[in-house]
Amino acid sequence: MQGTVLYGPWDVRFEERPDPTIVEPMDAIIRISAACVCGSDLWPYRGIEPIDGPTPMGHEYCGIVEEVGSAVENIEPGQFVVGSFWASDNTCPICRAGYQSRCVDARLMGPEGAQAPLLRVPLADGTLVATPDIPSDDLIPSLLAASDVLGTGWFGADAAAAGPGKTVVVVGDGAVGLCAVLAAKQMGAERIIAMSRHESRQRLAREFGATDIVTERGEEGAAKIKELTDGLGAHSVVEAVGTRESMMQAIRSARPGGHVGFVGVFYGVELPVGELFFAAVHLHGGPAPVRRFLPELIELIWNRKIDPGKVFDLTLPLEEVAEGYRAMDERRSIKTLLLRP
Repeated sequence: MQGTVLYGPWDVRFEERPDPTIVEPMDAIIRISAACVCGSDLWPYRGIEPIDGPTPMGHEYCGIVEEVGSAVENIEPGQFVVGSFWASDNTCPICRAGYQSRCVDARLMGPEGAQAPLLRVPLADGTLVATPDIPSDDLIPSLLAASDVLGTGWFGADAAAAGPGKTVVVVGDGAVGLCAVLAAKQMGAERIIAMSRHESRQRLAREFGATDIVTERGEEGAAKIKELTDGLGAHSVVEAVGTRESMMQAIRSARPGGHVGFVGVFYGVELPVGELFFAAVHLHGGPAPVRRFLPELIELIWNRKIDPGKVFDLTLPLEEVAEGYRAMDERRSIKTLLLRP
């Protein structure tokens, strides 16, 4: 098959790769219906995260099961499935506590390379969730979003303790941040403040449930949040970028006793412990345990209660994946959907 391989900064190629095969008894092979480019893919694309030679790319996926290993019991060929970007057994004590991304046998899906027509999914019984039937084409973007950005935004809002009567601030207007807005709305937040400087993203944030838009950043942004909340700060803040500035903006936007859910992927970020000590806020986050939320998210999408697929504002054939990377790197696209030929 042909699949996506990153050779180095700015060098994405769509080239011949071996077809995936069953390696372990708990594996499944799925034929990808749609894949996409993730904001975290831009870290190695820009050279910020080093890679060791040519690297298959992609960790968000949905599609139809073609083959399963001899030990797979719950997933069958012919089913349409959605999986997390972390493979997990979903049975260990950590998984049962709801943190499947830190499973004792967690496997990051990135090395498998989901930006390709076929994908091997390890730990299939614990990782994959089947939809009630084969979905219509218009549902596939939203089901794909559940694989990562929706599940990650949902975890960010959950970690920030979003809920009825709360004011929720979302720092970051990428796909994860926008999905955090959607999640906060579903969780019953009273007020949702999206921090964004981009009109197209502001429009989608409002469509997803944002009640206010704040364009200021950094200390000015945090001061604006305090101004909007009677000088107190927000009950809940979601950090969905992954820089020191965004994290400090999130912490400074929260009231004492408030909650910050951080889900942006960080590289080389250090935080001032002294300021954290006196902020008196709850910090919770990390790699999103998407598998915990997948059954609920699939049900909401299947019943057309939510439409997170709207975060995809550029659709390309899989073989044009390099343009998808360029478009997201240049901020011409919020998130690029890749369709299999």
